[in-house]
Amino acid sequence: MNCFKFLRSPFCNLSIALILGLTVAAHCIPQSYGNDSVQPNREAKKRLSVATFDIDATPPVGFMMAYDRVKEHGELGLRCRGVVIMGAGEPIVLCAVDWIGIGNQSQDVFRERIAKAAGTTPSRVAVHTLHQHDAPRCDFGAESLLNQVGVSDLGAHDGTFARRVIDRLVTAIDASLKTAQPVTHAGYGTAEVKEVASNRRLQDETGKVVATRYTATRDAKLRAQPVGTIDPVLSSLSFWNGDKAVAVLSYYACHPQSYYRTGIPSPDFPGIARFFRSQDAPGPLYVHFNGAGGNIGAGKYNDGSKPNRLILAKRVANAMQQSLQSTEKFAIGPDDVNWTSVGAALPPAKHLDRQTLADGVSKWDGVSYWGAPDELAWLLRCENGHKIDLGCLSVGDVRVLHMPGELFVEYQLAAKALRPDLKVAMAAYGDYGPGYIGTADAYSQGGYETSQAASNVAPEVETVLMDGIKSLLQVKEVAQ
Repeated sequence: MNCFKFLRSPFCNLSIALILGLTVAAHCIPQSYGNDSVQPNREAKKRLSVATFDIDATPPVGFMMAYDRVKEHGELGLRCRGVVIMGAGEPIVLCAVDWIGIGNQSQDVFRERIAKAAGTTPSRVAVHTLHQHDAPRCDFGAESLLNQVGVSDLGAHDGTFARRVIDRLVTAIDASLKTAQPVTHAGYGTAEVKEVASNRRLQDETGKVVATRYTATRDAKLRAQPVGTIDPVLSSLSFWNGDKAVAVLSYYACHPQSYYRTGIPSPDFPGIARFFRSQDAPGPLYVHFNGAGGNIGAGKYNDGSKPNRLILAKRVANAMQQSLQSTEKFAIGPDDVNWTSVGAALPPAKHLDRQTLADGVSKWDGVSYWGAPDELAWLLRCENGHKIDLGCLSVGDVRVLHMPGELFVEYQLAAKALRPDLKVAMAAYGDYGPGYIGTADAYSQGGYETSQAASNVAPEVETVLMDGIKSLLQVKEVAQ
């Protein structure tokens, strides 16, 4: 079937209708609810408050996670938790999930349902994953494409469990609003995470990637290589009611795997670190976000042996504790908190071919992690003009950027360098549709992360994202 015939085919027409329908649904919000189109309610502006929510997000036995089916449950399950910030215009919702990724139409549905529960608009909702590998993924666009061609085994693209989680999530958010706590102060602190992160992409003197130091590296020679480019800083943004901490949000850039493919859902070492903090200093809700850790992992310090999970967790937990101890509190009111967002049309990778991907959808094996269904869902969204929302939470002189995909750490470092006068942190792993997002130079250097198997965007993505970051950070010299 040639390209023009495919464009007229029922499969293509149905796919485009699906993408357009869900995209329109995601954006058909009355104009009066827009981010900048309505003055905040005067009563709501009188004070700030924060509601916290936390639900179990562990899939049942038999469910297909990213790589394997669940065979049993362990001591710790997976969580979906976050905060609703109220009183600074329409509510702002920040949500972190112990899953490997939530992409394409799944992002739309999560954000729409959350927004409705919280009484806000989807543009003021950020949904991120921590990217643990013994965990589910979620892509309703890929699921729909598979259903269209009658694939019997949806594998990790079966959205049944995710929809149940969303139902419980919106119920929890609705309930949390009734017990929201006043917020009088915010706090910000940092600490260095020691001997956890290292760059995955090992390069020769010409810049070419000659080896990948994955998150579990058994080769001692690869572990012996220098740390490379990382951001060793863990940042904490906290909200307080007087002397009582209500919520502590932490940010650190690193792939979160110690070992995986166990068949047991696991929050891995960042989730264990978060659990340690909740036991060491109970009271506030601890919410952790993965930063721009696409090319960062624990491979230099982790050979995949089982004891390393706890070792890495303790190192991250220590930094969480130190960042809170170093926190400087400052009084805040409604005028000190703000949310802004910009739409970014990320360029799809040149290797993504609609016809080839359409042929691959009907051959889906129900086992593969990456493949035609999610790639086609992403490509169709791009072709139909979909833009990913890049968000920025402002709290005093703190700026937290909310970004998509498996972002390279260079974006996080660049953002901090753009505004040294501000305290800048970053949460990545938002919309998972783009896959890995490298820098422009990285695509010519080789390596897994920028290969056709891993990245769904073109090198020009750097310009698009950096322009978005500059806009959110109010850097004047935004490239045209």
